[in-house]
Amino acid sequence: MLFRRHIRSCPHRHEGRSYRRCNCPIWLDGIINGRRVLKSMRTIDWEKAQELVHTWKAKGIATVRSEPPISAPKEESVSLEQAWEKYLVKVRERNLAPATIYKCDRLRSQMRSFAQRHGLPLLKDFDFGALEDFQGEWTEGPLARLKKLERLKGFFRAATNRGWIERNPARDLEAPEFTPRPTLPFDHTEMKSILDAVNVFPDKAGKTGRANSVRLRAFVLVLRYSGLRIGDVTSLATDQVTGSKIFLYTQKTDQAVYCVVPDFVAEALDNVPRLSDQHYFWTGNSTLHTAVGNWQRTLRTLFKLAGIQRGYAHRFRDSFAVELLLAGVPTEEVAALLGHSSIRTTQQHYSPWVRSRQQQLEANLERAWKRDPLVLLSVKRKSHASVGEGGLPN
Repeated sequence: MLFRRHIRSCPHRHEGRSYRRCNCPIWLDGIINGRRVLKSMRTIDWEKAQELVHTWKAKGIATVRSEPPISAPKEESVSLEQAWEKYLVKVRERNLAPATIYKCDRLRSQMRSFAQRHGLPLLKDFDFGALEDFQGEWTEGPLARLKKLERLKGFFRAATNRGWIERNPARDLEAPEFTPRPTLPFDHTEMKSILDAVNVFPDKAGKTGRANSVRLRAFVLVLRYSGLRIGDVTSLATDQVTGSKIFLYTQKTDQAVYCVVPDFVAEALDNVPRLSDQHYFWTGNSTLHTAVGNWQRTLRTLFKLAGIQRGYAHRFRDSFAVELLLAGVPTEEVAALLGHSSIRTTQQHYSPWVRSRQQQLEANLERAWKRDPLVLLSVKRKSHASVGEGGLPN
């Protein structure tokens, strides 16, 4: 008899051989010419499998052994789960940031759930239409969806390069329209409101309110005056701080960052009640992703208490960069302090705040105006109006 040999990720695996309406490989388990045959049909097409069985019965068991079965594309044997397992092995071998690996694994889980609900166990089942439906279920914001699409395309690009599928169905997926969020540093008034809110931050506000005001104040000050990302501050180790100097390799780009913080920030960090012997703000018992999530929720509570609209941790980093640029610090030096792997990243996000650039733009505008007839006429009229009788100014 013919039956579907369900792959591990098939949602109908528990229904056994009697279930035929999935796309799992077809096998034969039967008697031909008095001998039992247990053999893969090398196809998922039920009609082709039946035709092949009739041919074997007509020509005898010798044909079963010598005649190759109907061939099927190589990718038919690659399940979605197998493809993701192999892909994630390669992702980990590249030594990418833990956050990047986590996001890839999360995408795998979401695709697995979609595949189970729609009966798509094989990688090849995800054609362009299926991927459009999958993309239509995403509920994140435009930037998060754009990044997720990049990861999805990377997965299918790798699958195509390795011969698991013949064509990349994700290549033509359209990216969501996205308007980059402008750099939004905290002004001095907002920073004062945040620090004032730290003083009245509740000791118990659910699970995220366990950090007392001393630890929370130190966390906020390090964010603001080091320019580090929230993940780097959360995982900041005691051996990465010497006096008022911080040295570490960033989690996101693995770039070396060396900076000096003001004395009052170093003092706050030195007096903070540490959560472990190795780290200031992390017990080390949970994953870093979980710890960062806890701190993000704590900051949301703090911003709400301070009356800050659109408050998020990255604005401390923006404040750090903008204050330096307004003070005339060269862009390449700011890029080094931020841990950017390329100065282009710094220019892309912070070019409007570069003081020398703004001064140059203003000078260029003034030179252009000097050649404008309307501007020249306005200056001439103003000059005549300011001169009174006798050629003396009014």
